[in-house]
Amino acid sequence: MNNNEVISILHNLIGACKRGHDLFRTAAESIQNSEFRRLFNIFSQQRAQFITELQAEVHRLGGDGAKMTDTTSLPSNTVPFRTSTPPKPAALRDEATVITELQREEEAAVNDYQEALKADLPLDVQYVVKRQYMDIKDAYDRIRILQRAA
Repeated sequence: MNNNEVISILHNLIGACKRGHDLFRTAAESIQNSEFRRLFNIFSQQRAQFITELQAEVHRLGGDGAKMTDTTSLPSNTVPFRTSTPPKPAALRDEATVITELQREEEAAVNDYQEALKADLPLDVQYVVKRQYMDIKDAYDRIRILQRAA
């Protein structure tokens, strides 16, 4: 696998992490439950760290690590998750709705990482991706538990 293919895969993962970061941050701001808010803030910060790590790998491989994560290039109406239905205003969103959105995005992120791990990535890149995948899978499992309880 050549560097450009690896960089393309990493940019896809950066995009998934960016969406997760934005959605967790928005969820934390729009939910009343303080324990959920704390958890969502932790996951948002975790995704920001993943973005930094992936950008470093892209840069090391000779690519532009900032290409996919410059939020100033996004239109202001960009929805931070993968549904075609815009979210309700923060004041009208209940826990079940927020958690459902999070579960959908985390499932997509898990799938993105699984696809990336099927590729013939260099071992050092594979290590980073696999470690992040384990944390994202853990977050997905925790969100599913919350969803069942909501």
